[in-house]
Amino acid sequence: MASEEARTKTLSDYESVLNKADTAVAAFAKDDKTLAHVLRGYLRRNPTLIPAIVLVLSIAAFSIIAPRFFGMGALSTVLKQVTVTGFVALAQTLVILTAGIDLSVGAILVISSLIMGNLAVFSGVPVLIAVLIGVFFGGLMGLVNGLLVARVKLPPFIVTLGTLSIYTALKLWYSGSESVRNADIEANAPSLLAFGKGYNIGGASITYGGIMLIVLAAVLWYVLNHTAWGRHVHAVGDDPDAARLSGVQVNRVLISVYTVAGLILGFAAWIAIGRVGSVSPIAFEDVNLASITAVVIGGTSLFGGRGSIVGSVLGAMIVGVFNTGLALAGVDDYWQMFAAGCLVIVAVALDQWLRRASQ
Repeated sequence: MASEEARTKTLSDYESVLNKADTAVAAFAKDDKTLAHVLRGYLRRNPTLIPAIVLVLSIAAFSIIAPRFFGMGALSTVLKQVTVTGFVALAQTLVILTAGIDLSVGAILVISSLIMGNLAVFSGVPVLIAVLIGVFFGGLMGLVNGLLVARVKLPPFIVTLGTLSIYTALKLWYSGSESVRNADIEANAPSLLAFGKGYNIGGASITYGGIMLIVLAAVLWYVLNHTAWGRHVHAVGDDPDAARLSGVQVNRVLISVYTVAGLILGFAAWIAIGRVGSVSPIAFEDVNLASITAVVIGGTSLFGGRGSIVGSVLGAMIVGVFNTGLALAGVDDYWQMFAAGCLVIVAVALDQWLRRASQ
C-alpha cells in the first residue's frame, strides 16, 4: 500500500519538500590569530630580522657591561675574529640547507692552509699556484664527503664525523706536527699574508679578508635566490623525494653542495693565513662549533630548506661579539663556552617555534 502511494506522488510534491530545505552555505569559523601567531609568521618570512635584532641588543648590552667594548678597537677585533668564522659559516650554510651537516670543515680548512704554506714557503711554488692547489684539495675533500652522502647513502653526520678524524690524521702526517712560522712566510711568500692587511676607517681597522667575506656572501646570496641551482638546493633540503619527483637531480645537487663548500673552505685557508700570520696544524680547532652556532643563530634551519646567507654572517658577528664582550667583561673561558652552548640551544628552540608557524 505504501509503495502505491509513493508511486502516485508527483514532481511538484518533491519540489515542495525541497523548497523547505536549509539553503545556507557551509562556512568555517575563522580562528582568531594571536599576537604570537602573527609574530611567528612574520619572523618566519623574514628570518634575517632575528639575528639582526640579537646583534644590536648584544652590542648595546656589552657596551653597558664593559664600556670599552663600544670603542673602535674592540669592534675592529670583532670584525677580524669573525672573518674566518664567517667564511666557514657560509660553507656550512650550504650544507645545512640540504638538511646535512659538515663536522670536517675545520680540518679541511687547516689542511688547505698547510698545503699552501708548505708549497709556497718550503717548495718554492709561486703563491698563486700554491693557493690554487690548496683550494683544489679543499674541493676534493668536500667532494669525498658529497660522494659518501649522495652515492653511498650514509648520514651526513656520520660521514663528516669519520672524515673529521681522517682529515685530522692527514694534516698531522703531512705537517709532521710542525707549523709554518710567520718569519718564514714573510721571507719567502709574503703574498700569503695579503688578506690580513687592510686600512683604517674612523679608527676601525678593516682587512681585505673582511671585504672578501662580504663579496662572497653577496655572490652566494644571489646564487641561492636567483639561480636554478639555488632553488634546487632549497628543494632538496625541504623534501628530497618531492624534489626528485620534480626532476631535480638530488645526488648531483648534494655532491655539488659539498664540493662548493670545500672550495670555499680552501679559499678561506688563504684568508686564515693572513688573519693569523702563520700556519699551524692545530689551529682553528673550535671553528666547527663556531660555524654551526653562527649558522643556527643566523636563522638557517637544521632540518634544511630554509636559511639565509646574510643571517649566517650576522650569526658569525654575534658569536664574535659574545666572545669579545665576555672577555672584556672579565668572564672566564669556561663561562664563554657556557654562553655559546646556551646560544645554540636558544637558536634551535627558536627554529622549532618558527617551524610550527606553517603547521
